[in-house]
Amino acid sequence: MPTYHRLGTLPAKRHSIFRKSDGSLHPEELVGNHGFVGPSTLLYHLHAPTRVEAIRHLKDVALVADPEPTFRHRHFKTAQIGKGKSLTLDRQPLLFNNDVSMWFARATGTDPFFYRNASADELVYISDGEGTLESQMGSLRIRRGDYVVVPRGILHRFVFNGEAKCLLMESPGYIRTPKRYRNEYGQLLESSPYSERDFRPPEELPVHDEAGEFKLVIKKGERLQEVILDHHPFDVVGWDGFYYPYAFNIADFEPRVGRFHLPPPVHQTFEGDGFVVCSFCPRPFDFDAQGVPAPYNHSNVMSDEVLYYANSEFMSRKGIEYGSITLHPDGIPHGPHPGRTEESLGKPKTSELAVMMDTFRPLQVAMPALAIEDKQYFRSWIEPSGAHPLTGGL
Repeated sequence: MPTYHRLGTLPAKRHSIFRKSDGSLHPEELVGNHGFVGPSTLLYHLHAPTRVEAIRHLKDVALVADPEPTFRHRHFKTAQIGKGKSLTLDRQPLLFNNDVSMWFARATGTDPFFYRNASADELVYISDGEGTLESQMGSLRIRRGDYVVVPRGILHRFVFNGEAKCLLMESPGYIRTPKRYRNEYGQLLESSPYSERDFRPPEELPVHDEAGEFKLVIKKGERLQEVILDHHPFDVVGWDGFYYPYAFNIADFEPRVGRFHLPPPVHQTFEGDGFVVCSFCPRPFDFDAQGVPAPYNHSNVMSDEVLYYANSEFMSRKGIEYGSITLHPDGIPHGPHPGRTEESLGKPKTSELAVMMDTFRPLQVAMPALAIEDKQYFRSWIEPSGAHPLTGGL
């Protein structure tokens, strides 16, 4: 959860007289969630943010599910998704329920507009790429391995230096750090896998005082709408509060290990309403001589498990590649692929890197994901006839 932050020039008291150089008042704007009782930020503009010249419907973005009635373990290869210029308009839906949706984008350009998701917080994992997140709250340098949290309603734009590969999660709820990592005052505990120093807020506040036609794209429900302002929307001269975009790099997550295998919740990084996000990072394996590093077979009772493989190594899986996504749904046990448990014995460490999303309500597969699916993945736990993981069948 973000801590108090401020940038730019502010008056001494909130909602008090704050004049521009020409003597007129700076328009205020309060941005936050849950009305006036959730986390919020107060911004001071050069121009009223309500100065809209035109509005038009851009396109529908309704999520349509795979109609196949059976459910199974599934594997999707994002490397097969085509490139698109826009991170906003060309993101491809993969999985969804009422609590969260997962998308992927291979963006090659910078949007010529500014974007606001008016229906969801966004958690963007930058699998490849670097650049800047521009927002009304200022600029934030971003790089490969960053989780970038953009709370609902914040106007922003990603500017990448070249192509970027991004895994995106959209949630109508509030994306936050787990409550168990924080004390009653909101401070991260000494025992948490990260500290406040690891979270990066906007760093600089460029102020734009430009007239003209500036395009915004606003997502509301299953529609994208174009709005034209008569001024540059990044005209904020100062702000303070708890509601702003921020970044956290997966390399700053401090993994936990034990004598014997620890369950996935020790890797939890964020939580939302109805789902959690975990980070599997390079780490030493369990240190007891009799420990089995590979995870045991398990059934995800009351949860669906999704893994995005942020490199090509994962100690319990075979047949995956960088950019693979697997879905292991509630109702079917899953575990290490044949031979992986034996292979893990005695190994000192793993170099795997992955992002996991567990949901507590079933996920549906979006229709575009079918084009990149390895449809035989559910058979990948069957050993070749007569083979033994140690002897090869001898």
